[in-house]
Amino acid sequence: MEQLRIGVIFWFLSLSVIGQTTYLINDFSDVYKGKLIIDQGYEEEVFKKGTVIILEKLSEKEVVAISSEELTFSLNEEGEVETGVVSLPYGEQSIIISEDVNFDGVKDIVVMDGQYSCYHGPSYQVYLHREGQLIHSPSFTRLAQEYCGMFQTNNETKTIETMTKSGCCWHQFSQFEVVNNVPVPIEVVEEEYQYLYHITRTKTWRGGRAIEKTERRMNKEGVAIEVLMSFRLSKNQKKVLLFTSEGRLNYVLLKSEGELVEFSFPADNLIDAGRFAIDTSKSKLIFKNKEAIYEIYEKRKQDKVMAVGIYVYVNGKKYHLSGDLSTLQGAMQGISSEKLVNVDG
Repeated sequence: MEQLRIGVIFWFLSLSVIGQTTYLINDFSDVYKGKLIIDQGYEEEVFKKGTVIILEKLSEKEVVAISSEELTFSLNEEGEVETGVVSLPYGEQSIIISEDVNFDGVKDIVVMDGQYSCYHGPSYQVYLHREGQLIHSPSFTRLAQEYCGMFQTNNETKTIETMTKSGCCWHQFSQFEVVNNVPVPIEVVEEEYQYLYHITRTKTWRGGRAIEKTERRMNKEGVAIEVLMSFRLSKNQKKVLLFTSEGRLNYVLLKSEGELVEFSFPADNLIDAGRFAIDTSKSKLIFKNKEAIYEIYEKRKQDKVMAVGIYVYVNGKKYHLSGDLSTLQGAMQGISSEKLVNVDG
Protein backbone atom coordinates (compact mmCIF):
# COMPACT_ATOMS: atom_id res chain seq x y z
CA MET A 1 0.00 0.00 0.00
CA GLU A 2 2.86 2.40 0.88
CA GLN A 3 4.58 1.67 -2.43
CA LEU A 4 1.34 2.36 -4.27
CA ARG A 5 0.95 5.74 -2.49
CA ILE A 6 4.51 6.78 -3.38
CA GLY A 7 3.93 5.71 -6.96
CA VAL A 8 0.80 7.85 -7.22
CA ILE A 9 2.60 10.90 -5.83
CA PHE A 10 5.47 10.52 -8.27
CA TRP A 11 2.98 10.09 -11.13
CA PHE A 12 1.51 13.50 -10.32
CA LEU A 13 4.91 15.16 -10.06
CA SER A 14 6.51 13.68 -13.15
CA LEU A 15 4.36 12.54 -16.04
CA SER A 16 5.70 10.92 -19.21
CA VAL A 17 3.48 11.84 -22.14
CA ILE A 18 4.42 10.90 -25.70
CA GLY A 19 8.10 10.64 -24.82
CA GLN A 20 8.18 13.90 -22.88
CA THR A 21 8.77 14.28 -19.14
CA THR A 22 6.53 16.78 -17.40
CA TYR A 23 6.99 18.24 -13.92
CA LEU A 24 4.19 20.09 -12.14
CA ILE A 25 5.42 23.02 -10.03
CA ASN A 26 3.02 24.39 -7.41
CA ASP A 27 5.02 25.88 -4.55
CA PHE A 28 6.37 29.20 -5.85
CA SER A 29 3.23 31.35 -5.87
CA ASP A 30 -0.28 31.61 -4.43
CA VAL A 31 -1.57 32.85 -7.78
CA TYR A 32 0.41 30.90 -10.36
CA LYS A 33 1.69 27.39 -10.92
CA GLY A 34 4.16 25.98 -13.38
CA LYS A 35 4.70 23.13 -15.75
CA LEU A 36 8.12 22.03 -16.98
CA ILE A 37 8.18 19.81 -20.08
CA ILE A 38 11.48 18.17 -21.04
CA ASP A 39 11.82 16.83 -24.58
CA GLN A 40 12.50 13.16 -25.09
CA GLY A 41 16.18 12.26 -25.03
CA TYR A 42 17.23 15.23 -22.90
CA GLU A 43 16.27 13.85 -19.48
CA GLU A 44 19.85 12.96 -18.51
CA GLU A 45 21.56 15.94 -20.15
CA VAL A 46 23.01 18.77 -18.08
CA PHE A 47 21.35 21.32 -20.36
CA LYS A 48 17.88 20.14 -21.21
CA LYS A 49 15.67 21.08 -24.16
CA GLY A 50 12.16 21.88 -23.04
CA THR A 51 9.43 24.38 -22.23
CA VAL A 52 8.48 26.26 -19.07
CA ILE A 53 4.81 27.17 -18.76
CA ILE A 54 3.22 29.47 -16.17
CA LEU A 55 -0.54 29.09 -15.55
CA GLU A 56 -3.09 30.81 -13.37
CA LYS A 57 -4.08 28.44 -10.58
CA LEU A 58 -7.78 29.27 -10.59
CA SER A 59 -8.51 29.46 -14.30
CA GLU A 60 -5.75 27.13 -15.58
CA LYS A 61 -5.08 29.84 -18.16
CA GLU A 62 -1.61 29.71 -19.69
CA VAL A 63 0.02 33.11 -19.29
CA VAL A 64 3.69 32.44 -20.08
CA ALA A 65 5.37 29.79 -22.23
CA ILE A 66 9.12 29.79 -22.86
CA SER A 67 10.92 27.14 -24.91
CA SER A 68 14.66 26.72 -24.56
CA GLU A 69 17.49 24.52 -25.77
CA GLU A 70 19.32 24.77 -22.43
CA LEU A 71 17.30 24.57 -19.25
CA THR A 72 18.83 23.58 -15.93
CA PHE A 73 17.08 22.67 -12.68
CA SER A 74 17.40 20.59 -9.53
CA LEU A 75 14.99 18.20 -7.85
CA ASN A 76 14.49 17.98 -4.11
CA GLU A 77 14.25 14.73 -2.16
CA GLU A 78 10.57 14.36 -3.11
CA GLY A 79 11.37 14.63 -6.81
CA GLU A 80 9.93 18.15 -7.10
CA VAL A 81 11.56 20.92 -9.11
CA GLU A 82 13.23 23.40 -6.76
CA THR A 83 12.23 27.04 -7.16
CA GLY A 84 13.34 30.34 -5.65
CA VAL A 85 17.00 29.41 -5.28
CA VAL A 86 19.30 32.31 -6.14
CA SER A 87 22.90 31.75 -5.09
CA LEU A 88 24.91 34.64 -6.51
CA PRO A 89 27.02 35.14 -8.44
CA TYR A 90 27.99 31.64 -9.55
CA GLY A 91 25.86 29.28 -7.48
CA GLU A 92 22.62 27.51 -8.28
CA GLN A 93 19.77 29.59 -9.70
CA SER A 94 16.31 28.09 -10.06
CA ILE A 95 14.28 27.72 -13.23
CA ILE A 96 11.41 29.76 -11.72
CA ILE A 97 11.86 32.60 -9.22
CA SER A 98 8.99 34.42 -7.52
CA GLU A 99 10.26 37.71 -6.11
CA ASP A 100 9.20 41.34 -5.77
CA VAL A 101 11.74 42.83 -8.18
CA ASN A 102 10.19 46.32 -8.50
CA PHE A 103 9.50 46.79 -4.76
CA ASP A 104 5.76 47.40 -5.08
CA GLY A 105 4.86 44.78 -2.49
CA VAL A 106 3.70 42.19 -5.05
CA LYS A 107 5.77 39.20 -6.09
CA ASP A 108 6.74 39.03 -9.75
CA ILE A 109 7.68 35.98 -11.83
CA VAL A 110 11.11 35.31 -13.33
CA VAL A 111 11.49 32.39 -15.75
CA MET A 112 14.71 30.86 -17.09
CA ASP A 113 15.04 31.04 -20.87
CA GLY A 114 18.46 29.45 -21.32
CA GLN A 115 22.10 30.18 -20.66
CA TYR A 116 22.64 33.58 -22.26
CA SER A 117 24.26 35.49 -19.42
CA CYS A 118 28.01 35.80 -18.90
CA TYR A 119 30.14 32.67 -19.28
CA HIS A 120 27.17 30.61 -20.46
CA GLY A 121 25.31 31.26 -17.24
CA PRO A 122 21.54 31.17 -16.61
CA SER A 123 19.43 33.94 -18.12
CA TYR A 124 15.83 34.93 -17.46
CA GLN A 125 12.70 36.63 -18.75
CA VAL A 126 11.11 38.90 -16.14
CA TYR A 127 7.35 39.41 -15.77
CA LEU A 128 5.99 42.10 -13.44
CA HIS A 129 2.70 41.36 -11.67
CA ARG A 130 0.65 44.49 -12.35
CA GLU A 131 -3.10 45.02 -12.28
CA GLY A 132 -3.72 41.33 -11.74
CA GLN A 133 -1.69 40.07 -14.67
CA LEU A 134 1.88 39.28 -15.69
CA ILE A 135 3.45 41.89 -17.96
CA HIS A 136 6.79 41.22 -19.62
CA SER A 137 9.46 43.78 -18.71
CA PRO A 138 12.23 44.28 -21.30
CA SER A 139 14.22 46.55 -18.97
CA PHE A 140 14.26 44.07 -16.06
CA THR A 141 14.89 41.21 -18.49
CA ARG A 142 18.00 43.00 -19.77
CA LEU A 143 19.44 42.88 -16.24
CA ALA A 144 18.96 39.09 -16.25
CA GLN A 145 20.56 38.68 -19.68
CA GLU A 146 23.56 41.00 -19.99
CA TYR A 147 25.21 40.31 -16.63
CA CYS A 148 26.15 37.16 -14.69
CA GLY A 149 22.97 35.28 -13.97
CA MET A 150 19.99 36.61 -12.05
CA PHE A 151 20.25 40.06 -10.46
CA GLN A 152 20.00 40.54 -6.69
CA THR A 153 17.38 42.65 -4.92
CA ASN A 154 18.03 44.56 -1.71
CA ASN A 155 14.73 45.18 0.10
CA GLU A 156 16.32 47.45 2.69
CA THR A 157 17.75 49.95 0.19
CA LYS A 158 15.16 49.23 -2.53
CA THR A 159 17.97 48.69 -5.02
CA ILE A 160 19.00 46.03 -7.53
CA GLU A 161 22.57 44.78 -7.91
CA THR A 162 24.22 43.09 -10.88
CA MET A 163 27.68 41.75 -11.61
CA THR A 164 29.55 40.85 -14.78
CA LYS A 165 33.17 40.07 -15.60
CA SER A 166 35.68 39.32 -18.33
CA GLY A 167 38.45 36.92 -17.44
CA CYS A 168 40.29 37.26 -14.16
CA CYS A 169 41.08 40.92 -14.35
CA TRP A 170 37.92 42.92 -15.09
CA HIS A 171 34.75 43.03 -13.02
CA GLN A 172 31.76 45.36 -13.08
CA PHE A 173 29.31 45.88 -10.22
CA SER A 174 26.15 47.92 -10.89
CA GLN A 175 23.39 49.24 -8.67
CA PHE A 176 19.96 50.31 -9.86
CA GLU A 177 16.91 51.95 -8.36
CA VAL A 178 13.41 51.42 -9.71
CA VAL A 179 11.64 54.44 -11.22
CA ASN A 180 8.18 53.91 -12.72
CA ASN A 181 8.79 50.15 -12.89
CA VAL A 182 12.06 50.62 -14.80
CA PRO A 183 15.51 49.92 -13.29
CA VAL A 184 17.69 53.05 -13.53
CA PRO A 185 21.45 52.92 -12.81
CA ILE A 186 22.69 54.90 -9.82
CA GLU A 187 26.21 53.50 -9.55
CA VAL A 188 28.53 51.43 -11.76
CA VAL A 189 31.91 50.30 -10.41
CA GLU A 190 34.52 48.72 -12.69
CA GLU A 191 37.55 47.01 -11.20
CA GLU A 192 40.48 46.16 -13.43
CA TYR A 193 43.89 44.65 -12.72
CA GLN A 194 46.61 45.90 -15.06
CA TYR A 195 49.51 43.89 -13.69
CA LEU A 196 51.12 46.47 -11.41
CA TYR A 197 47.97 48.44 -10.68
CA HIS A 198 44.42 47.87 -9.47
CA ILE A 199 42.17 50.41 -11.20
CA THR A 200 38.70 51.31 -9.92
CA ARG A 201 36.39 53.39 -12.11
CA THR A 202 33.21 54.61 -10.44
CA LYS A 203 30.29 56.30 -12.17
CA THR A 204 27.45 57.61 -10.03
CA TRP A 205 24.27 59.48 -10.93
CA ARG A 206 23.06 62.32 -8.72
CA GLY A 207 20.09 64.42 -9.77
CA GLY A 208 20.29 63.17 -13.35
CA ARG A 209 23.98 64.08 -13.58
CA ALA A 210 26.76 61.51 -13.99
CA ILE A 211 29.90 61.84 -11.86
CA GLU A 212 32.94 59.74 -12.81
CA LYS A 213 35.99 58.96 -10.68
CA THR A 214 39.05 56.81 -11.36
CA GLU A 215 41.40 55.50 -8.67
CA ARG A 216 44.58 53.46 -9.02
CA ARG A 217 46.26 51.45 -6.31
CA MET A 218 49.32 49.26 -6.24
CA ASN A 219 48.40 45.68 -7.05
CA LYS A 220 49.82 43.75 -4.13
CA GLU A 221 48.29 40.39 -5.07
CA GLY A 222 50.44 38.05 -7.10
CA VAL A 223 52.91 40.72 -8.31
CA ALA A 224 56.49 40.60 -7.07
CA ILE A 225 58.20 43.98 -6.75
CA GLU A 226 61.46 45.16 -5.18
CA VAL A 227 61.59 48.70 -3.81
CA LEU A 228 64.96 50.31 -4.59
CA MET A 229 64.34 53.80 -3.29
CA SER A 230 61.54 55.72 -1.59
CA PHE A 231 60.98 59.00 0.24
CA ARG A 232 58.20 61.46 1.00
CA LEU A 233 57.94 64.99 -0.34
CA SER A 234 58.44 67.64 2.32
CA LYS A 235 55.51 69.86 1.41
CA ASN A 236 52.66 67.37 1.14
CA GLN A 237 54.08 64.02 2.35
CA LYS A 238 53.27 62.29 -0.92
CA LYS A 239 55.41 59.20 -1.37
CA VAL A 240 57.93 58.73 -4.16
CA LEU A 241 58.52 55.07 -4.98
CA LEU A 242 61.09 53.57 -7.35
CA PHE A 243 60.72 49.82 -7.73
CA THR A 244 61.47 46.98 -10.12
CA SER A 245 59.27 44.24 -11.48
CA GLU A 246 60.31 41.65 -14.06
CA GLY A 247 63.51 43.52 -14.88
CA ARG A 248 61.87 46.93 -15.40
CA LEU A 249 62.13 50.11 -13.38
CA ASN A 250 58.92 51.90 -12.37
CA TYR A 251 58.22 55.25 -10.74
CA VAL A 252 55.10 55.92 -8.68
CA LEU A 253 53.88 58.94 -6.75
CA LEU A 254 51.44 57.90 -4.03
CA LYS A 255 49.02 60.27 -2.36
CA SER A 256 49.80 61.08 1.26
CA GLU A 257 46.95 58.96 2.62
CA GLY A 258 46.60 55.30 1.71
CA GLU A 259 47.97 53.63 -1.40
CA LEU A 260 46.27 55.71 -4.11
CA VAL A 261 48.49 56.27 -7.15
CA GLU A 262 48.56 59.89 -8.31
CA PHE A 263 51.10 59.43 -11.10
CA SER A 264 53.14 56.60 -12.55
CA PHE A 265 55.81 56.06 -15.17
CA PRO A 266 55.74 54.20 -17.46
CA ALA A 267 52.03 54.89 -17.83
CA ASP A 268 51.29 51.32 -18.93
CA ASN A 269 52.95 47.91 -18.87
CA LEU A 270 54.54 47.89 -22.32
CA ILE A 271 58.31 47.39 -22.42
CA ASP A 272 58.81 50.37 -24.74
CA ALA A 273 56.24 52.58 -23.03
CA GLY A 274 58.89 54.77 -21.41
CA ARG A 275 62.57 54.79 -20.55
CA PHE A 276 64.72 56.15 -17.74
CA ALA A 277 68.23 57.58 -17.97
CA ILE A 278 70.73 57.71 -15.11
CA ASP A 279 73.61 60.19 -15.37
CA THR A 280 77.28 59.26 -15.11
CA SER A 281 77.52 60.52 -11.55
CA LYS A 282 74.77 58.06 -10.57
CA SER A 283 72.97 60.84 -8.74
CA LYS A 284 70.22 61.80 -11.19
CA LEU A 285 67.47 59.68 -12.70
CA ILE A 286 65.62 61.31 -15.59
CA PHE A 287 62.44 60.41 -17.47
CA LYS A 288 59.94 62.33 -19.57
CA ASN A 289 56.45 62.18 -20.99
CA LYS A 290 54.46 64.53 -23.24
CA GLU A 291 53.82 66.99 -20.43
CA ALA A 292 57.11 67.31 -18.55
CA ILE A 293 60.66 66.17 -17.80
CA TYR A 294 61.30 64.70 -14.35
CA GLU A 295 64.68 64.58 -12.63
CA ILE A 296 64.97 62.66 -9.37
CA TYR A 297 68.13 63.70 -7.62
CA GLU A 298 70.25 62.49 -4.75
CA LYS A 299 72.97 64.79 -3.36
CA ARG A 300 75.81 63.07 -1.53
CA LYS A 301 78.76 64.17 0.52
CA GLN A 302 81.22 61.32 0.56
CA ASP A 303 78.97 58.31 1.30
CA LYS A 304 76.22 60.23 3.07
CA VAL A 305 73.03 61.41 1.36
CA MET A 306 72.52 65.10 2.13
CA ALA A 307 69.37 65.82 0.08
CA VAL A 308 66.81 64.16 -2.17
CA GLY A 309 64.00 65.52 -4.29
CA ILE A 310 62.59 66.02 -7.77
CA TYR A 311 62.96 68.74 -10.38
CA VAL A 312 60.08 69.05 -12.82
CA TYR A 313 60.50 70.97 -16.08
CA VAL A 314 57.27 72.16 -17.71
CA ASN A 315 57.02 74.69 -20.59
CA GLY A 316 60.46 76.11 -19.88
CA LYS A 317 59.84 76.47 -16.15
CA LYS A 318 61.59 74.54 -13.39
CA TYR A 319 59.77 73.37 -10.25
CA HIS A 320 61.50 71.95 -7.20
CA LEU A 321 59.87 69.27 -5.03
CA SER A 322 62.18 68.73 -2.08
CA GLY A 323 62.21 65.40 -0.31
CA ASP A 324 61.99 64.68 3.42
CA LEU A 325 65.42 63.17 4.07
CA SER A 326 64.26 61.49 7.27
CA THR A 327 61.90 59.28 5.24
CA LEU A 328 64.52 58.11 2.71
CA GLN A 329 64.89 54.39 2.23
CA GLY A 330 67.31 52.90 -0.28
CA ALA A 331 69.51 54.93 -2.61
CA MET A 332 70.16 55.83 -6.23
CA GLN A 333 73.11 53.45 -6.20
CA GLY A 334 70.65 50.60 -5.89
CA ILE A 335 69.22 51.60 -9.25
CA SER A 336 72.52 51.97 -11.04
CA SER A 337 73.63 48.52 -9.97
CA GLU A 338 70.57 46.81 -11.42
CA LYS A 339 70.37 45.43 -14.94
CA LEU A 340 67.08 46.96 -15.99
CA VAL A 341 65.79 46.78 -19.55
CA ASN A 342 64.29 50.29 -19.53
CA VAL A 343 67.20 52.20 -17.92
CA ASP A 344 69.98 53.80 -19.98
CA GLY A 345 73.35 54.80 -18.58
